[in-house]
Formats: sequence, structure tokens, C-alpha cells
Amino acid sequence: MSQITWLGPNDSFPNPLLSADPDPSVPGLIAVSERIYLGQLLQAYQLGIFPWYSDKQPVLWWSPDPRMVLKPTNFKCSESLRKNIRHFCQDTQSQLVVDADFGAVIRACATSDRKDQDGTWITHEIMDAYTTIHEEGFAHSIALIENDDLIGGLYCVAIGGMVFGESMFSRKPNASKMALAALSAWCIQNQVAMIDCQQETAHLDSLGAAPISRQVFLQQLQISLNQTNIKKPWDFDKNILTYWL
Repeated sequence: MSQITWLGPNDSFPNPLLSADPDPSVPGLIAVSERIYLGQLLQAYQLGIFPWYSDKQPVLWWSPDPRMVLKPTNFKCSESLRKNIRHFCQDTQSQLVVDADFGAVIRACATSDRKDQDGTWITHEIMDAYTTIHEEGFAHSIALIENDDLIGGLYCVAIGGMVFGESMFSRKPNASKMALAALSAWCIQNQVAMIDCQQETAHLDSLGAAPISRQVFLQQLQISLNQTNIKKPWDFDKNILTYWL
């Protein structure tokens, strides 16, 4: 860890283009901090860096190479998912809501079991930090509700025309996929070039995501951050899912 930068509350992140993999034994690890300091999350995301760590660890800040991304037009909507979408859209007791209860969505992501991801990295500190940037307008939630029950959803970070997917959950089959389908359709409507998926998993691969080099990711990131055509506030409902029908 001696080659990794320890950040204080007023320190800037190393630039991943200039300081990639400062410790080759831990590829992708850019910096470490004692906690997530005020303003640190947004600074990190604008450099293509994100936190990922467990309880009782320091905050670990990552910029992996390669980087898993989903081009929204490449989202794979299977026939079974189309059937789920069609049923969900036709059901008068079903709704999709955006930013209605961010806390409920991030708590569900933290406590739900997932095949390819351990939710324990979503610590109380992570929940507090992302709730803060949600209140500032930079983090968003998509929730699927059926008969007044929360059945699936996701949360993400959005800056300019760049969307960073964080985590998703399902309490019914394909519910998280429907949330991602909704996010992908919104991104297509707003000319968002890519959704950052951070790390490669078989599940993300099955949905159309693919790895790209860190350099290509960071180059596209700077273009997307300067995009100004994004609709604000985020405001859409389940009708957005009809894009895939």
C-alpha cells in the first residue's frame, strides 16, 4: 500500500491517465482514504474513479482496466424480458417511479442477495454519501412497484451526459432487468453514449455490457461530462419501457 496515495479531506485524486496502477500488485486501485469526505464522490466520478470497499476497510478508490460499460443501444432485451415488460406495462397495479424514495432503493440494494455481487460493500457510509449527492441532484433511483410493494430497482450517478450504474436488485424475476431497460431507454432518448458498469460480470455481459480499455473509457467520459442536452429533472414512468416492445 506504500505506493498508493492516502487522501485527506482537502486532497485531490491522482489522475488515472497519469497515475494508472500506482501499485502494480493491486491493479486499478488509485487511492485510499480514511472516509468519504464531503465533495469527494463527485470529484472522483468526474475522473472515472469510484469507491468499493467493505466494512472495517479504509475507503478504496478504483479505476479498473478494462472498464465494463453498457452502450444503451446494445442492451439485450430477451423475449422473456419483453413478456415481463408487456405484463408490467399492462398491469394497472404496477408502476415505475424515479427518485421517489432513493433511500429505500439503496437499502434494498445493500440487503438483497445477487448471484454475481455481494451487497455488503454498500456500507452505511456509502448510503449516506450517495444520499447526499442524490439530494444535490447527481444520484438517481428507479423503482418498480407492484401492488404497493417494491419489487426491483437500481440507483446510479449522473453528471452531464454520463451515467454511472451503481447497483440493482430484484425481488421478482427480471425486475432489476426491467429497471436497467428503463434506464437504457432513457439514455437512448438523451443521447447518452454509455452507462458505466465498473467491473465485468457474466450477468452484465448477458445484458449487453462489454469491457473497454481504461484510456478509451476516460476519453469518452470527458466528452460525456460536457454534454448539455440532458433533461432535468429526471422524470419518466413505466411507459418508457415500451421502447423495447
